Amino acid sequence: MAQLAKTVHSAIKDVARELCPPLVWRGLQRARAAVAAKRRFEGHPGHQDLEMYWDDEMAQILETWGDGNVWNEIQMLLYDRSGRVLDIACGTGKTMAVLARFPALELHGFDISDFLVRKARERGIAAERLRVADATQLDYPDASFDYSYSIGSLEHFTEEGIGKAVAECARVTRRAAFHMVPVSRSGADEGWMKTYQSFFNNSVDWWVAKYRAGFREVRVLDSAWNDSLSHGRWFVCLKEVA
Repeated sequence: MAQLAKTVHSAIKDVARELCPPLVWRGLQRARAAVAAKRRFEGHPGHQDLEMYWDDEMAQILETWGDGNVWNEIQMLLYDRSGRVLDIACGTGKTMAVLARFPALELHGFDISDFLVRKARERGIAAERLRVADATQLDYPDASFDYSYSIGSLEHFTEEGIGKAVAECARVTRRAAFHMVPVSRSGADEGWMKTYQSFFNNSVDWWVAKYRAGFREVRVLDSAWNDSLSHGRWFVCLKEVA
C-alpha cells in the first residue's frame, strides 16, 4: 500500500510538471524549498527572513553589494594564506569567484538556498566544492578546513542559531575564521530589528562574546562597509594563538 501511494504521488508530480510552464514549476519548487528551510527556525525568538534567499532580486544584490569594501578586505585577509577555505553562506559564489585569483586557496562553500547554490554552479564553481547545507548543523568532518569566513550573514541568524553556527564553524575550522558583521553605530545592543531584512544590530562586545564561545582568541578589525544604522567589523577568530 505504501509503495502504491508513493507511485501515485510520483505520477501526479510528473503530470503537474508537464502541465506547468517551466518558469512556474521552478517557482513552485523554490517556494517549497524556502518553506522547508523556514520551518526549521519557526518558534525561535527573532524570526529569520529566509524566503528572500530564493528570490532573483536577492541574487542580484549578492552580486554587487561588497564592491569596494568587503571583497577587497577578504582578499587582504587571505592573500598570503594557503589551504582549504570554507565560505559560510556562500550565496551566488561571488566571494569565492573573487578569491579564485589565489591558487594556494582551495575554496569550498555552502548555502541554505539550493537556488543560490545553483547560481554559484552556473558561474563555473565546481559542483563538488559546493553544498546545500544549514550553518547550524554541518556535515563536514572536524577540522576539515584551514580557514573559514562569513560576510554579512550571521547577523541574520536567530541568537540560538548564531551560537550553533559559531560552534559548527569552530568545529570544522583548524586555524582561523573571519566574520564580517555590522555592529551598531550607537555602541549599544539595539537587538533584533527589521529593515529590508531582519538582523541583530548589537555592540562589538556582544559579538566578541559569541565568537569566544568557540575560539581561543578574537581580534576586531574595522571594515569599510557601513550604512545609516551600522558599521562593519571583522571578527578574526583564532583557534591557534602564536
